Amino acid sequence: MFTGLIEEIGTIRRIQRQSDGIVLTIEAEKVLEETKIGDSIAVHGACLTVFGLEKNSFSAFASQITCETTTLGSFYKNKKVHLERALRLTSRLGGHFVQGHVDGKGTVLSLHRNPNGMELEIGIADQLRKYIVPKGSVAVDGVSLTVVAVTKKGFLLYLIPETLKNTLFDSLAVGDEVNIETDILAKYVSQMLLSMNASPDETFAEKLKKSGFM
Repeated sequence: MFTGLIEEIGTIRRIQRQSDGIVLTIEAEKVLEETKIGDSIAVHGACLTVFGLEKNSFSAFASQITCETTTLGSFYKNKKVHLERALRLTSRLGGHFVQGHVDGKGTVLSLHRNPNGMELEIGIADQLRKYIVPKGSVAVDGVSLTVVAVTKKGFLLYLIPETLKNTLFDSLAVGDEVNIETDILAKYVSQMLLSMNASPDETFAEKLKKSGFM
């Protein structure tokens, strides 16, 4: 489990492609502190397990399904990536609960920079869009962000200067792909409603009342 607050920008130093996935060797510094073999590190939002450690880098394996679901399959040598170690129970939760289980990829549809930050619209598939709500949480490339509005093709974000300073978002361009993880709460609520066998014409309140929650 992660918070979506990026600890460090790492650099891909080596990629070994295999029939069942890829092995990434990532140069880092801060996330290596107290890290041991078997620990989890979120790489651009995807939870990976550390299996190799060197003085200034760590190695992790990404399966073929992970490469297909996320942007990891398109990684290249010297690419910069967001890194975050797993959450400690004693840590402050400054973002939201992020599992590191990427739901799918989104595409940058538009971005507008101004002195106070950047407005960013990301397009996603309808199957993910249903989990996005205004003022709700979403993780983009592993970064915890608040949704400004839901659009016809995806959702709108506003990135403040502090976020741009500590992430790679300032280098984004229209057409770039990003990793999307929707809020875990939205997915659980959706599954609960499906299990109620309620009519799609019923309101949320009616569904809860019918199932004995109200």
